[in-house]
Amino acid sequence: FFFLMIRRPPRSTPKPSSAASDVYKRQVSTQSTWGFIISMSTLVSIEGEREQGADVRDQNVMAALSLANIVKSSLGPQGLDKMLVDDIGDVTITNDGATILKQLEVKHAAAKVLVELAQLQDKEIGDGTTSVVIIAAELLKRANELTKAKIHPTTIITGYKMALKEAVEYIKKNLLVPVASLGKEGLINAAKTSLNSKLIGPEGNIFAGMVVEAMQNVKSEVKKPGKEGPPEYKYPVKNVHIVKCHGQSINESRLINGYILEGARAAQGMPSLIKGCKIACVDFNLNKTKMQMGVSILIEDPNELEKVRQKELDITKQRCCRILESGANVILAGKGIDDFALKYFVEKGCIAMRRVSKNDMRRIAEASGATIALSMADMEGTEKFDPAWLGAADVCKEERVGDFDYFFIEGFKETRVQTILIRGANEYMTSEIERSIHDALCVVKRVLESNTVVAGGGAVECALSIYLDNFARGLGTREQLAIAEFAEALLVIPKTLAINATQDATDLVAKMKVFHFASQGPEAEKKKDFCYAGLDLMNGKVRNSIKAGVLEPAISKIKSLKFATEAAIAILRIDDRIKLRPKKEQGKQQMQQQFIDNI
Repeated sequence: FFFLMIRRPPRSTPKPSSAASDVYKRQVSTQSTWGFIISMSTLVSIEGEREQGADVRDQNVMAALSLANIVKSSLGPQGLDKMLVDDIGDVTITNDGATILKQLEVKHAAAKVLVELAQLQDKEIGDGTTSVVIIAAELLKRANELTKAKIHPTTIITGYKMALKEAVEYIKKNLLVPVASLGKEGLINAAKTSLNSKLIGPEGNIFAGMVVEAMQNVKSEVKKPGKEGPPEYKYPVKNVHIVKCHGQSINESRLINGYILEGARAAQGMPSLIKGCKIACVDFNLNKTKMQMGVSILIEDPNELEKVRQKELDITKQRCCRILESGANVILAGKGIDDFALKYFVEKGCIAMRRVSKNDMRRIAEASGATIALSMADMEGTEKFDPAWLGAADVCKEERVGDFDYFFIEGFKETRVQTILIRGANEYMTSEIERSIHDALCVVKRVLESNTVVAGGGAVECALSIYLDNFARGLGTREQLAIAEFAEALLVIPKTLAINATQDATDLVAKMKVFHFASQGPEAEKKKDFCYAGLDLMNGKVRNSIKAGVLEPAISKIKSLKFATEAAIAILRIDDRIKLRPKKEQGKQQMQQQFIDNI
């Protein structure tokens, strides 16, 4: 509210004497200066809550640490599982960081950044989702301690960026191990390292070999026009299909060189095995033909009615015959097939499946070289089925696995497709095995595409901690404090690994530091292998992780550091939080205020 108060001398005031005139002029001057007196009852108001400075930073760090503490106990080969129960009672048992955080209903804005961080790591790399959240939370915690020591957040952010750059360069120069020097055993060890922290860790040997073989079989060359040099190869994870089936033990799981459909033949009279398959993928109805909605036929002669019905059957019969004339002996229909139409396929000794999902049909068509037919109509208004639309495979067979029938298609013509058939006692176990195998597939993919690995067991984090600590001592600016804290924060991974394995974390990390300090000291050339020193959590010792077969993709470590640092910086930049009040609540308060004013 603005109040305007202007005081003027009355017009009838007589002119004062010369001495009083000076006093009068001073009074008028003062009155003109304060002529407009503005009294503001309220400043800029915000319809909501506002928090600033240290309070906001403390809350953000507390939220990040709370999330990290949830997943911290699931890190490493001795980590524990979490049981998550949603609002309708569905149970999920897992120790995968991304799955745990995805199931949680996180409402805090800063905590959501860490949830998205875990999902990004899972999408880009497939593994390391737990460690990336733990590192990000530890970086935030130490940055908050520096701000309380009067270090400006901008200085901390600059220091973190410098530390990240130096860490990535050090990994690339000193810690990378080429896969070619390790052979296929190195790939199997990388898969086993990923599986050891999962439910199927004890059966890691079986599944690791299965995963490596599957990924090597889906190898495909990427052709780039106009680019010369050695060919590039990709290993698409989507070409490895995972099917879950209850019953028997985990050891009964197997790898199939082909694709498995969950379903059986459309009729029992069809053969259960066909070799030299010609596959037709049709995404239209093979039911009795009916007129479209809104189309009516006026029939005056009752005899003509039977002809109309027969014609409807003949249209479907002609479609089936055209498909069979093209040479197809395996028909996969995306929609229904009437029983009378199945008769024609049974007579020709073909296999037909109805209501195959679009996703399955797309993948089978891509692998076999088939074309999905949406319609048989051509430009001339007639119908035909081109033999060029058919795909090829070696064997198609129906097989009963557990309590269900499955349709196996093996030996595709165009691309290699693999299927891992998972057996297990119940739904919880098979779902967790599926997540574990997916993580292992992503790890092997990254190793094959980047051709480099690094030592596991906390070796990389400890080596970087020693290096960055020495690097910080050589700086003469305030950023050295942030870099030193960054170096100390990386040790949270080996410490957490040791704690989860019920070992003395302080003692083991101190012993590991001795090895890494020697590898970076004056006699670094003689003790170069010491940079691979990692934790032996079973025996509570320090060992050479490369020789022990504890390997991780190099790209996974580099991406984890980048993602964790970027997330910590994003949250650290926040110094003001404004939570707006919902519109309904605002309107309610305005009505209450108007009511009070009227009174």
